[in-house]
Amino acid sequence: MPRARELRCEEIIFRLRRARGMIRGDPLLKNEGGASHLSVIETERLSLRELSGADAAFILELLNDPGFIRFIADRGVRTLEGAARYIEERFAESYRQHGFGLWLVETKEGKAPAGICGLLKRGAPVPGVEVGYAFLPQFRARGYAFEAASASAVYARDVLGLPRLYAVVNPDNASSIRVLEKLGMRFERAVRLTGEEFDVNLFSTDL
Repeated sequence: MPRARELRCEEIIFRLRRARGMIRGDPLLKNEGGASHLSVIETERLSLRELSGADAAFILELLNDPGFIRFIADRGVRTLEGAARYIEERFAESYRQHGFGLWLVETKEGKAPAGICGLLKRGAPVPGVEVGYAFLPQFRARGYAFEAASASAVYARDVLGLPRLYAVVNPDNASSIRVLEKLGMRFERAVRLTGEEFDVNLFSTDL
């Protein structure tokens, strides 16, 4: 994964759960509602942290973005209550089960929620942990997806010790495919994810 390796580990701050015994003193961030979030990764322009129910409005907007529905899926989430439930059942459950997941990506300048990025472990037909990302329209074409995905790939290699990383992408999503190729990923084969009606392309790279 030559491109991701260009991002020095010193440029990324890894903050892990104290319960996992890796790093002492978890830094917690608080949003405007006072809820605490675990900050996981920082890059030059972005902060990646865990999602909570306090982020329901953002997730509702993201899941109903036409680009998200077209290239990823229509998750059928139409209310704030549904978005909060989706966060708990999908994102928070992954944090509890695996110690990682998709994280909220915020811009350091302006503290704006821009998208989600991180690591997923969904099982067959994907043979290992994958990197995933999605951004709101106003935050696309700024290099944020590559910056966040690169940091997530380094996290997968240096913190989780993974030898290989995967990704799935809609074959019509040319911009996302360019990000994966910039990460050093290469097409493997078409796969059909559980519960989906159409094939997606499986990419992978050695870390």
